[in-house]
Amino acid sequence: MGRTMIYLGIHSGAAGRRKSPTGVTVLALIVGFSHVLSAQAYGYATQGISVQLSSAGVLSVPANLSLTTSGSIFNNFSGTLTVNYKARTTPTGSASLTVQANSEFSPTGGPTLGNGDLTFTCGSPALGTSCASAQTVSASVSRTVVSVGSNACTGGGGSCSSSDPASVQLSFTLANTPQHKTGTYSTSLLFTISVV
Repeated sequence: MGRTMIYLGIHSGAAGRRKSPTGVTVLALIVGFSHVLSAQAYGYATQGISVQLSSAGVLSVPANLSLTTSGSIFNNFSGTLTVNYKARTTPTGSASLTVQANSEFSPTGGPTLGNGDLTFTCGSPALGTSCASAQTVSASVSRTVVSVGSNACTGGGGSCSSSDPASVQLSFTLANTPQHKTGTYSTSLLFTISVV
């Protein structure tokens, strides 16, 4: 808060006396003002920020998928796998989530990818459009799981998905034929999300 002080000084000495034209002595009145402020001082600065957000995508899957069979003898093996993913596309771009086997089943003598023994179907994805029919897993060709259009993103609603991450469930089926030798067989699947 400010404080104003007024100083009054009356000088009657020789230096303070003035003669009026009528010969009356006039005392000089000296009035001083001192205004003391205790307000704070402020400084301001602005800084601009610029960021370039590119299209991007990321995904995750469980470490393992076990296929099991039940019921009648030689019923096919089956199992489900949930793929979680995040994506952001440009106004003219797109994204795709694909799967491909890294190699044939090992050891030999059991199911084979070349014979079309392993297939999958896609559930409804939280973002994008999933495969419309059963897909055959291949070691040489990638199969599309989900396609995401332009100007799309994960989370936030609107043109984006309402969930973050988005997910899609895949249902795998493995043929169980009498010609397959007994044993344990395995392969690995490579899931890829590409954003352009």
